[in-house]
Amino acid sequence: MFGYVNVNRDELSEQDRKTYQKYYCGLCRELKNLAGTKGQMLLNYDSAFLSILLSGLYELPEEEERFFCRFHPMSKKYSISNDAVRYAAAMDIVLSYYNFIDDYMDDGNRTKKRFSEMLKPVYDKIKIEYPRQVKAVEDYIMKLNRAEKAMEPNLDKVSNFTGEVMAELFQWKEDDIWNEDLKNMGFYLGKYIYILDAYEDREKDEKKGEYNPLIAMWRSCGASYEVCIQQTMTALMSECAKSFERMPVLMNSGILRNIIYSGVWSRYEYIQLKRRDKIKKKKIS
Repeated sequence: MFGYVNVNRDELSEQDRKTYQKYYCGLCRELKNLAGTKGQMLLNYDSAFLSILLSGLYELPEEEERFFCRFHPMSKKYSISNDAVRYAAAMDIVLSYYNFIDDYMDDGNRTKKRFSEMLKPVYDKIKIEYPRQVKAVEDYIMKLNRAEKAMEPNLDKVSNFTGEVMAELFQWKEDDIWNEDLKNMGFYLGKYIYILDAYEDREKDEKKGEYNPLIAMWRSCGASYEVCIQQTMTALMSECAKSFERMPVLMNSGILRNIIYSGVWSRYEYIQLKRRDKIKKKKIS
């Protein structure tokens, strides 16, 4: 489900593109530090966004390093790391661990089961350091599984679960002055992520007879379905942006605004483009 909070590189300055890549590489390296090479396979845009947001909000000192990347061996790379990047990497692993378990429970994918077993020792260490966040993820998976089994029709209710877990993960520090805004920001972004994921999978889930709360909406709304989806997601990102703008984030603010106001829509636009191309091909054939 996660990995939708991307950056719009075309609208970034050259300097901001370089800075974003440094955080992305830093997150990748922290994942390797925590879980080895297998940890690098868990790298996603959402965690990169969280690391940049927390780094900017708390204006943390950064450790910049030039290194050689085995995946991109043609030139030297640069990475940024700090406590926020390490935290984002830890949360990435926790979410990935439960995602693998959930996939195994759903379809018996033994490869996913082996991945979860490999991550278990790292997950146990993270659980000791961040018990509140890990419990939130555990509760999230349980609520989501119950909703799926019950074929919960209420989109607002089921998307709240993703909002609630993201709200907890965004609150890095306990009893912090910015926790309320971080909580709200994570909540609305989480709901957006859930709905976008369901939007992308609707056709596939309908064909397979799998649970997706947007199937009922699509059948009932008809021609107004796309408008309803767009209005809902726009409202959610508007609330997310309001919470962000209340915080005094100056460091990397250009990158963060790029993601919040533009980057998060890139996947949505890509999905629509693919569907338009599919319709054109059907008409031609």
